[in-house]
Amino acid sequence: MAQTNFTPRVFSGIQPSGGLTLGNYLGAIKRFVDMQDAGAYQTIYCMVDLHAITVWQDPADLARNTRELAAGFIASGIDPEKSILINQSQVPEHAQLAWIFNCVARMGWMGRMTQWKDKAGKNAENASLGLFAYPALMAADILIYHATHVPVGEDQKQHLELTRDIAAKFNHDYGVDFFPMTEPVIEGAATRVMSLRDGSKKMSKSDPSDASRINMTDDADTIAKKIRKAKTDPEPLPETYDGLKDRPDARNLVNIYAALSDMSRNDVMAQVGGQQFGQFKPALADLAVEKLSPISGEMARLMQDTAEIDRILARGAERARAIAAPILDQTYRIVGMVR
Repeated sequence: MAQTNFTPRVFSGIQPSGGLTLGNYLGAIKRFVDMQDAGAYQTIYCMVDLHAITVWQDPADLARNTRELAAGFIASGIDPEKSILINQSQVPEHAQLAWIFNCVARMGWMGRMTQWKDKAGKNAENASLGLFAYPALMAADILIYHATHVPVGEDQKQHLELTRDIAAKFNHDYGVDFFPMTEPVIEGAATRVMSLRDGSKKMSKSDPSDASRINMTDDADTIAKKIRKAKTDPEPLPETYDGLKDRPDARNLVNIYAALSDMSRNDVMAQVGGQQFGQFKPALADLAVEKLSPISGEMARLMQDTAEIDRILARGAERARAIAAPILDQTYRIVGMVR
């Protein structure tokens, strides 16, 4: 079988479930911008609202959160002319391919997904079928565009492996080389940003303490205050990054500094090694304000004109469907559905 040469294409998405944080920005959106600006790929970025409703969402909140997430993408540097920016439910090919993949994926594969076990827990009988089938839809999100690369955090790596399994089984079952073996892109100094109050836990919008996170809607004063009050330990910063191995709170702040400054962790340590946190945290606060407050300001401006956001997403859906529709049509033909 001849090997297909796929167009280098990046796809990734974030759920519009509200409360965009520094973790979303450093772990995902900033990397999306970098891949867009590298010019090596066609880039498609998505508000995955179909995934969001696997658990109950208030309809008004979902609509507002979708627009706010789009505003966050644009304010952070996603250019709707350079990238395709879409709302998942506006491109029906995602859901249509997901049904095909529901019939390719095996129950055993889905039951082994760590996030299913974590989110359903002991209440699996009352969890939605959509939550169980979530990874097949994620595979469809990616493969409806024949995406070759997906920037993801460590917590999504298992889902990318399942995407590859689904693509491989489809190709094998139908004797084709139609879907690519998508590569995960896991890199960067802060692909997993931790809580400012507990460096052993991931930064989360669901944490009851607002001080545990930096929200992308926080103003400059709030950003600075949260950084200055972030949990640390009494020891000075070590000379090397390895010296932070058993210091999760300190390591988290160094990772954030490295990601915001586009420096390697080792270069950061060469610069700040030996400093007390009374010196380091104000510098980090100044850096965070410099990088993040323009984004929060632009998000606020964009949210004053949601009609413009809707126009951008509608145009993105048109561009996305121009890629997705032929791929779905060919998938149907391969499966044997009369067209």
